[in-house]
Amino acid sequence: MTGAGAAEAPPVFDEDFLRALDALFRWRRDVRRFRPDPLPAGLLERLLEAAAQAPSVGASQPWRFVSVESAARRGDVLSSFLRCNEAALKSYEGERARLYASLKLAGLKEAPVHLAVFCDHAAAAGHGLGRATMPETLDYSVVAAVHALWLAARARGLGVGWVSILDPFEIAAALEVPAGWKLVAYLCVGYPQEEHADPELERAGWQARLPGAARLLRR
Repeated sequence: MTGAGAAEAPPVFDEDFLRALDALFRWRRDVRRFRPDPLPAGLLERLLEAAAQAPSVGASQPWRFVSVESAARRGDVLSSFLRCNEAALKSYEGERARLYASLKLAGLKEAPVHLAVFCDHAAAAGHGLGRATMPETLDYSVVAAVHALWLAARARGLGVGWVSILDPFEIAAALEVPAGWKLVAYLCVGYPQEEHADPELERAGWQARLPGAARLLRR
């Protein structure tokens, strides 16, 4: 068959590719230490195209990306982080509090790119398919897009840091997004200062990474 209806032959993923894919997963780290170098022109758009290849419930594609560029709005985000981080510190005691206080938990001051990622709960695309029984799958679809962007960034030598120590309502207000948008992720993107295959929290002694099958339950 030729023309618009022609089926494209699927690629063959050989062993070399699979080894590289395994390495990509292993080197996908949450980065907090960035160089201030800007991204080359067009690279952010390529990452967003990769994110748009993610699966979504009912083809809803509910992800909405906001590039946070103004100093004032970045200042609002940093202020929210500092308040929330101080509150989080107070929830720990003793050695765990000391360790928490020593952690670098965001690259908000250094990262050249800030992306706030929202879920549009009023997304018309998909006509509601698959959401009636599990509406939270809209949010999960956005998480899948974040992960796709993350891997695409890592493959191009970039680092991504997910900042969750924020008040989502403060961020939505600061960015003046539509009322139906829910903050799912706030991402810092840029070239990392350091390269590590192991997670920073593991190196700092906070928590070791568990084996992949550690949470497998068989029935």
